[in-house]
Amino acid sequence: MADPTPVIDDLRAESDELDLLVAESEAGRWALPTPAAGWTVAHQIAHLAWTDRSALLAVTDADAFRALVEKALAAPGSFVDEGAEEGATLPPAELLTRWRTGRAALEDALRAAPPGARFPWYGPPMSAASMATARLMETWAHALDVAEALGVVRPPTDRLRHVARLGVRTRDFAFGVHGLTPPDDEFRVELTAPSGAVWSYGPPGAAQRVTGPALDFCLLVTRRAHRADLALTARGPDADRWLGIAQAFAGPPGPGRPAKGADR
Repeated sequence: MADPTPVIDDLRAESDELDLLVAESEAGRWALPTPAAGWTVAHQIAHLAWTDRSALLAVTDADAFRALVEKALAAPGSFVDEGAEEGATLPPAELLTRWRTGRAALEDALRAAPPGARFPWYGPPMSAASMATARLMETWAHALDVAEALGVVRPPTDRLRHVARLGVRTRDFAFGVHGLTPPDDEFRVELTAPSGAVWSYGPPGAAQRVTGPALDFCLLVTRRAHRADLALTARGPDADRWLGIAQAFAGPPGPGRPAKGADR
């Protein structure tokens, strides 16, 4: 049974870094557009606050969370955007307080979760460790959008190990969400971490494999960069197909980011 403490600690660190980034920004900069079409910096933070609240309900109030799922099923194409739109109308200081309060409450709930507990989600039920991993993945990905809008470069850290592992574990989901049958065989994935360590997943002798920088893999599975702009190598037809559809988050894949220079 996985101890959720390390990933919860890393989730806090990831959130705190983003918090510093937006807290030091003037109120007007919250209205800057981000790479996500139609979303400002405020939308990005509002989305994180909304999703943290959803996760908190999943951990602490299953009935209330079930009502959220019913709303999502009634409007599958708009319910996420609606949460971001509502929060983005708040004054920046109020939105920042809402996000801080919600993520602190979620952290407390995840740390207090009994061992072995599983919580409902929009996909399969999650353990405390899986829930924290999903929140870290989203926080990191949306922080990239915020940083780009603010003209800031965030150096990658080895906290990306959680995002990379989630990206590997969601391989079959990525095939399924595109209407494809997942391959029968496991792949070998070898990624070079920001620290220089090598993170390996899957059988060493697997015929199909993916190699490259962990940062690039994480950008790919969060759909923050186009495959053509990343230094990832696939060996084998199924591994190659995976790099075109990989995603670590629940829900439809969306259009993704265009390749650099695609419009030139």
